[in-house]
Amino acid sequence: MTPSGEEVRVDVEGRTLKLSNLDKVLYPRSGTTKGEVLNYYAQVSPVLLPLLRDRPVTRVRWPHGVEQDRFFEKNTPNGTPRWVRTAEVPTTGSRGESRHGDTLVFPIIDDLATLTWAANLAALELHVHQWTVGTDGRPRGADRLVIDLDPGEPAGLHECCQVALLVRDKLAERKLDARPVTSGSKGLHMYAHLPRRTESDKATAMAKEIAEELQAAHPKLVTATMTKARRSGRVFLDWSQNAGSKTTVSPYSLRGRERPTVATPVAWDEVEEGAGDPLGLEQFRYDEVLARVQDHGDLFTA
Repeated sequence: MTPSGEEVRVDVEGRTLKLSNLDKVLYPRSGTTKGEVLNYYAQVSPVLLPLLRDRPVTRVRWPHGVEQDRFFEKNTPNGTPRWVRTAEVPTTGSRGESRHGDTLVFPIIDDLATLTWAANLAALELHVHQWTVGTDGRPRGADRLVIDLDPGEPAGLHECCQVALLVRDKLAERKLDARPVTSGSKGLHMYAHLPRRTESDKATAMAKEIAEELQAAHPKLVTATMTKARRSGRVFLDWSQNAGSKTTVSPYSLRGRERPTVATPVAWDEVEEGAGDPLGLEQFRYDEVLARVQDHGDLFTA
């Protein structure tokens, strides 16, 4: 590691980057440093980059570590390398962030050099839309649907696994194949590939319909209502993240929590075990995720 504050130059796929503060601790509880964060993203890049490709990325940055303030960043910051691919995306909100009137200028993280650039800025979390941009930079329709399973205490991951099985069945009724991902925080994310690109409003309506059907059938376990008072002991099915302006943390992204956990694709037998046993499934650390990928490959696209 380098002394604190010292910069090193590295070559990443033909791009020269300056990396700094590699020994800075970003996760004080585990002692995880920025250098270890960069190493994780480099090692996981073969399975992460395909999931980021063509998706504008909102970064959540913790420049002073996860116990200090964070900030969300949509626009590319000053000093962004000229080789970083970007997309100008029209927006109806967040005018204060936009440098171009009614657009936001997002980075597209589609190669290891850009991923390394983002990680060096302490962008621990990488959040993406469910739609992509084309080669012309223009937004295209959603190619996947997501439902966020968010437990309200005392419900937890165990209850989320039970609800995930119900969501899987509802998606199957619509001939959609569900993919479960631990959120890296408290719950689970359920994804489904859409066979045809779909307007975000239509994807949102489908997700909301599934959430409301499950709320009606299992009112003591499921809520589709955003009001936090309604979530106690239930799993909130957040269908709203399919809206065109919303994002979800990407599979294989780190989370800015006490421990360096990761939004981790899991197998259905793991979810089934978690549904039957409160200790059957956990949120995984980055080192565990690297071992899982080495042993099992990419469970998200398998």
